[in-house]
Amino acid sequence: MNQNLQQKTASNSPPVYNGGITIKSERELQAMRRAGAIVAETIAVLKQTAKPGTTTGRLDQIASREIRKRGAVPTFKGYRGFPGSICASVNEEIVHGIPGGRILEDGDLLKVDVGATIDSFIGDSAVTIGVGNISEEAAELIEVTEQSLYEGIAAAIDGARTGDIGHAVEQYAVSRGYGIVTEYVGHGIGRFLHEDPQVPNYGPAGRGAKLKKNMTIAIEPMVNIGGGKTRLLPDLWTVVTADGSLSAHFEHTIAINKGKAEILTKIQ
Repeated sequence: MNQNLQQKTASNSPPVYNGGITIKSERELQAMRRAGAIVAETIAVLKQTAKPGTTTGRLDQIASREIRKRGAVPTFKGYRGFPGSICASVNEEIVHGIPGGRILEDGDLLKVDVGATIDSFIGDSAVTIGVGNISEEAAELIEVTEQSLYEGIAAAIDGARTGDIGHAVEQYAVSRGYGIVTEYVGHGIGRFLHEDPQVPNYGPAGRGAKLKKNMTIAIEPMVNIGGGKTRLLPDLWTVVTADGSLSAHFEHTIAINKGKAEILTKIQ
């Protein structure tokens, strides 16, 4: 889930995140690996069940069941009032789609964003799923968006900066003729869903927060067939492309290392 939504607080909530980049201990990283694996396993189930005729609400129920049976809780449920356990966004919907009665159709592009919390730490990941038989245009968009995520991950090493990540993502996608969403960005993550620093999917290399070993961040490019502009639907959650074009979204939670970053949201 995107950084632009700030952490909700309440009188019965745990201590409030007050800003600043956090460096995780090995024990904390172990908890994040566990949370990330639960997210990855849940996404694997959703990929198998996202078929024509399935509703996004049914996928939400399945995700909640899969997360809870592994001992975690859905991070997004109730976050600033969000009603779902996952975000489910279809076609021109970019992020933060509310799961419900929408029936998936052959050729749809479904973006699912999943968060799980266990032992007080969070995993956050997103994928784009082609429903049934999708067009070559849609398949290429998925391929480019996913690869742009891995280009960003490759740039995320100790001593680099967040701008290096954004530059890598942007250069890959834009060079192939796609639009990058700039209004929504990635984020630090740990005990809280959204921590510092922000991780844009654009920008000059060499700028932004410096990456340090055992920082944990979520990189999440959103790439459109058309332009990068967005608009917010009346539900005040769902973000769509301003021009109605197809959009894809991929995300991983990673830990910074001296060399190659560790992807935490994968099946262990």
